[in-house]
Amino acid sequence: MTTLRTTPPTSKTARQDRFTRWLKPRLMAQLNAFRGGRITLIEGEQCHHLGQEGPLQVTVVIRHSRAWKRLAFGGTVGAAESYMDGDWDADDLVALVRLFAANLEQVNGKMENGSARIARWLLGFAYRFQRNSVTGSKRNISAHYDIGNDLFATFLDQRHWMYSSAVFPYPEASLEEASTYKLDIMLEKLDVQPEHHLLEIGTGWGGLAIHAAKTRGCRVTTTTISDEQYAHTAQRIKEEGLEAQITLLKQDYRALEGRYDRLISVEMIEAVGHQYLNTYLEKVDSLLTDDGQAMLQAITIRDQRFEEAKREMDFIKRYIFPGGFLPSHHAMLASVTRKTSLNVVALDEIGQHYARTLREWRHRFEASLEQVRQQGYDERFIRMWRYYLCYCEGGFIERSIGTCHLLLAKPAAKPVPLMGAL
Repeated sequence: MTTLRTTPPTSKTARQDRFTRWLKPRLMAQLNAFRGGRITLIEGEQCHHLGQEGPLQVTVVIRHSRAWKRLAFGGTVGAAESYMDGDWDADDLVALVRLFAANLEQVNGKMENGSARIARWLLGFAYRFQRNSVTGSKRNISAHYDIGNDLFATFLDQRHWMYSSAVFPYPEASLEEASTYKLDIMLEKLDVQPEHHLLEIGTGWGGLAIHAAKTRGCRVTTTTISDEQYAHTAQRIKEEGLEAQITLLKQDYRALEGRYDRLISVEMIEAVGHQYLNTYLEKVDSLLTDDGQAMLQAITIRDQRFEEAKREMDFIKRYIFPGGFLPSHHAMLASVTRKTSLNVVALDEIGQHYARTLREWRHRFEASLEQVRQQGYDERFIRMWRYYLCYCEGGFIERSIGTCHLLLAKPAAKPVPLMGAL
């Protein structure tokens, strides 16, 4: 919860043009139709209560009247950009995101219309140029993961540097404990044995590869196309004395060769782009031995929204993960069935653990703001990153998005003994 400071009306809020005065009540009427909670809207000396009584209560302070136009003409992306520029603040940004997610029909049907729909179409058209070809993937990955290791160090767990959902074994577990537990259950489900050669697609900062080598005793080959992640992981492997056990590559997944007993890929599938989903899963299939198995951790979108979402440009694609996309359960399973020889062994949903993971990241990020500023990141970036973390947390809580563990196996793979619950 953020404590908001309200100020008397300034020239920015008090001097509204005629169009804004016409626009404002129409947008407020749409917000007033929201169900499941109430928005207290403060602009200068005016205070409005919108929505209805419910579990979600949020106060929004308008600091610049241009926020109304940006919402009307830019839709949800415009609202995000307006927040980044300091036009408005909220005392509980996660609750506000949850309200918008819970009222998605209202947002898409009435708020994302007219010029906002045109803006979304134009952004969606621009998204087509972010295709994840070999060169496009390198550019898109660098845009996010190469912004600086020091930034990620301010909020990721300090044990593994896992930039993916943890799994909390009990409510009081720390982020470090939850990250370790997630790695352990994935490797256990995958039945990684000391004699196996494990391939990881998407190294991150080396946490999984190092943990697998140390705890399972297997050989590991891991690949990344991020320069920053490659350098960091190479240093960690050297410090751990694991150069003989871990092979680190800087290679696109499409260029990988050989066959491996086990394959693991954590939140990499979102970076391949919907145009390359079949290509990615076909590659996973081709890289496994005849009795091999693969474990994927994937952020997903509801099946009902997949077709629409894959074509549109939202805040995340615009500012956080260019070229990104979220598969749905059906999209992944259909591709596996049509394009591979793999059997689907298990699909476990862990989305609510991601909401908790993001909350932990957000608290650590907020506690490190002075350090972030010293690294050279300005206030607009800080507000963008805060919005990103809150946006995703709210989406997971409302189940607009989810996360799953998908276990796949070649037809000749031996059954793995049943595990207990997560």
